[in-house]
Amino acid sequence: MTADNQHTKGSIATDILIIGSGAAGLSAALRLADLGKVTVLSKAEVTEGSTFYAQGGIAAVLHKNDSVDAHVTDTLIAGGGLCDEQAVRFTVEHSTEAIHWLIDRGVAFSKQDQEYHLTREGGHSQRRIIHSDDATGKEVSTTLVAAVKAEPNIQILEHYIAVDLITEHKLGNTAHDNRCVGAYVLNLVQDKVETISARFVILATGGASKVYLYTSNPDIASGDGIAMAWRAGCSVANLEFNQFHPTCLYHPAARSFLITEALRGEGAILRRPNGERFMPEYDERAELASRDIVAQAIDHEIKKFGIDCVYLDISHQDPDFIKSHFPTIYNKLLEFGIDMTKDAIPVVPAAHYTCGGVKVNLHSQTDLPGLYAIGEVACTGLHGANRMASNSLLECLVFAQAAANDIKSNWHDLTPPRILPAWDESQVTDSDEEVILNHNWHELRQLMWNYVGIVRSDKRLQRALRRIELLKQEIQEYYAHFKVSNDLIELRNLVLVAELIVLCALARKESRGLHYTLDYPELLAETKETHIAPD
Repeated sequence: MTADNQHTKGSIATDILIIGSGAAGLSAALRLADLGKVTVLSKAEVTEGSTFYAQGGIAAVLHKNDSVDAHVTDTLIAGGGLCDEQAVRFTVEHSTEAIHWLIDRGVAFSKQDQEYHLTREGGHSQRRIIHSDDATGKEVSTTLVAAVKAEPNIQILEHYIAVDLITEHKLGNTAHDNRCVGAYVLNLVQDKVETISARFVILATGGASKVYLYTSNPDIASGDGIAMAWRAGCSVANLEFNQFHPTCLYHPAARSFLITEALRGEGAILRRPNGERFMPEYDERAELASRDIVAQAIDHEIKKFGIDCVYLDISHQDPDFIKSHFPTIYNKLLEFGIDMTKDAIPVVPAAHYTCGGVKVNLHSQTDLPGLYAIGEVACTGLHGANRMASNSLLECLVFAQAAANDIKSNWHDLTPPRILPAWDESQVTDSDEEVILNHNWHELRQLMWNYVGIVRSDKRLQRALRRIELLKQEIQEYYAHFKVSNDLIELRNLVLVAELIVLCALARKESRGLHYTLDYPELLAETKETHIAPD
């Protein structure tokens, strides 16, 4: 017997609720559709997520000269000694299978001489990045969306944002073992909170880079899954490791347009405004060093010389090669008057990827039974202190499959979902002070950029934490008295994630990977994951 997946007086019963519609969420939905009804929640249009905007590609062992051991070694090096080697090997061992699964779904990867073209990015010792020109995410996303829409057992709810997870203990059923049984969600079109009950819930909400003033991420990357999981009692890990992509377009008319790392993989050079190359001064791998090193180098150059940006130059390559390999970037830059076949591209770092997240095991299980986390919202142990380029989409695919396999193995242990209590908004009113949200929103992102950015110190972190605590009180008071809105939900989640990032950063008394602090510039001889849990 399965859930009927129908609306009943503001309630929805489904077998599996997936919160998020990126590569992780959609691939999990497709792998689970044969079990029963699957409901996929999307904050905006189903394609509006980080997957859609991913340019580079997917790392996998696909060439005869490559090997699982080589990919594992590269990932461990990039992770700065904090990767879980078992998780890394698990991911890489399933990489070839994951790519073939996408190809079977219809994803059209780029070919050269009838073979799939593989490129190389920072930290990789081999060409192992399979891609679809410079718009891999768009190709993957649109293909998966089409497959999901063709599957009768999958329902997509667009313009819905999750408010909070529902657990047995939150319902007052403390005599039972705690378990996630659904979620309260805001229907943004009808401006109404609905209740969704489910046998299993999967968080696939992406990262939290919107907590920073400058980010390459779409607007929806507001840390919702991390915050909801924490409030439900799940532990988090490694949130101090926020990856800043080294090269985002610096232009007054551009909105954080990402310049893919694949440019550097194909020979692009980073230069000062006077044309001098500077990366060999920071690392023997120069432009092919890992992202943390490149981002720190650019940040140092900008502060040292008081400049606004540095320049990424690939103009020495053949113009036809540039246009054919990077058509999206080439055409986008032309809109801003930049011809990358002739001109160097002005770039700055921007918050790009959340390497930590909700702690999960190799089955994608969180601390809370019935709740899984996959993709950027999760901390699997793959990335450690620094995500290696193009491992993220791979992680989405592999751990979506892991979650699906675990759910299938536990499917018959649970009864169908029951109707849950409706959302109570009898004690709240409509807000007439939206300006407070806008002010707090800007202040939070500004202080995170200034005090918890690429370079940190205990003084900066403590200053950030004090202000975050005040903002958190103001936002909680607002949440308690007014009806929820998209902005309020996101701000409530972001301020909590900001607090968790700072607490993780304060706990790490060393500089490692993406976490660089002026107070502890050296590596510790022994290190471990930063793991924190709710009281």
